[in-house]
Amino acid sequence: MPKIVFLPHPELCPEGAQLEAELGETVLDVALRNGIYIEHACEKSCACTTCHVIVREGFDSMEESCELEDDMLDKAWGLEPESRLGCQARVSDEDLVVEIPKYTVNMVSESQ
Repeated sequence: MPKIVFLPHPELCPEGAQLEAELGETVLDVALRNGIYIEHACEKSCACTTCHVIVREGFDSMEESCELEDDMLDKAWGLEPESRLGCQARVSDEDLVVEIPKYTVNMVSESQ
């Protein structure tokens, strides 16, 4: 069973986390299932960038992003070559190391 290591984030997971993931499960779903509330304003429909994550290790093990995801990512704050939308990035057979960016394009958190 693959694992996702979430690097420490000051608000969402200050200590970081190492979580078990199912093959094909999205990075966002793994986080939410384990109490790491990554923003997802469009309810996982690939229509915003609030679930933007950076896959620091294991990026090449995932399916490539689709054109719609790439278009959305162009709007993300702090875009990097290993950026993905958490709602679209599906776990494959390799472990991942994921960074949750400090900022999103949302002016107000959906969780409040």
